[in-house]
Amino acid sequence: EVQLVESGGGVVQPGGSLTLSCATSGFAFSADAMSWARQAPEKGLEWIAGISSAEGSFKYYEDPVKGRFTISRDNAKKALFLQMNNLQEEDTAMYYCVKGAMRITATDLARGRFPLGQGTQVTVSS
Repeated sequence: EVQLVESGGGVVQPGGSLTLSCATSGFAFSADAMSWARQAPEKGLEWIAGISSAEGSFKYYEDPVKGRFTISRDNAKKALFLQMNNLQEEDTAMYYCVKGAMRITATDLARGRFPLGQGTQVTVSS
């Protein structure tokens, strides 16, 4: 059974940093591309970052997080990470680890095409 368990969320002031983690099990982690998505209050799921399988040589970011967020993976630990710097209030959302792709449309997310974890809440507030 595929399991994705996110952690590391919390409350942070604007300009602050957080690192999210996603512990995985039940599948060959190194063989899968992975992504992070988020859902802000009263909005749909939004893909924000993706990383290719194996060595993670290719990384992609949505424009709102480009230059501030960094996605990475540790295949030995079967874990996915998201380093978030210079957080802003508009980054407030539930953040999800997504298995199986490094770029995902909002439609595919909404249709549940790729497995997600239960999410971890990030709140940016002064």
